[in-house]
Amino acid sequence: MTGIPIDKINGRAVYVAGNDIDTDRIIPARYLKCVTFDELGPALFYDVRFNEDGTSRNHVLDRPEYAGAEILISDNNFGCGSSREHAPQAIGKFGFKAIIAGSFAEIFHGNCTTLGIPCVVMAQEQRERLAQLLAQDPTLDLTIDLAARQVTCANMIFPVTMKDSVRDAFLAATYDPLDNLLTGREAIDATAERLGYA
Repeated sequence: MTGIPIDKINGRAVYVAGNDIDTDRIIPARYLKCVTFDELGPALFYDVRFNEDGTSRNHVLDRPEYAGAEILISDNNFGCGSSREHAPQAIGKFGFKAIIAGSFAEIFHGNCTTLGIPCVVMAQEQRERLAQLLAQDPTLDLTIDLAARQVTCANMIFPVTMKDSVRDAFLAATYDPLDNLLTGREAIDATAERLGYA
């Protein structure tokens, strides 16, 4: 196996407003019993998207103009709460490839990173302007450029920040620790043999 470098993420975006959106809101606890993570996509934000009888609450994720969006935009402290990996898994299985927010909970950010979902930080004023653009025209494409640390939309450039170590891992395709182990199997075997463990 060899990881895939991630330097740019392109696609349409949707703004899910709110500070302190926790992992239980992202994926309710009752869905943690799933057999595979593939089942999580449809349950993303379930309790705020649907009524108890399963009817729609007209959540922004279910509006036709945002169907197929691949970039999720939100606000401060996104992914706080419990450390469940199911939250970023649900986001990925729903179809999102990246997240823009004011800030991220640390463990959620780390879980997203190992799944290949970049989390970039954008200042509030810039996010508000970006959200306005999307409200006016949901068909707009965004490009998140990790190398340049910027988002481009409608010929406008929005600066973003990201931890250097995480950015470097995406650019070098070393963000997935399991892939790193599998790729380095020969070196691991050689070290084990040299140390007498083989």
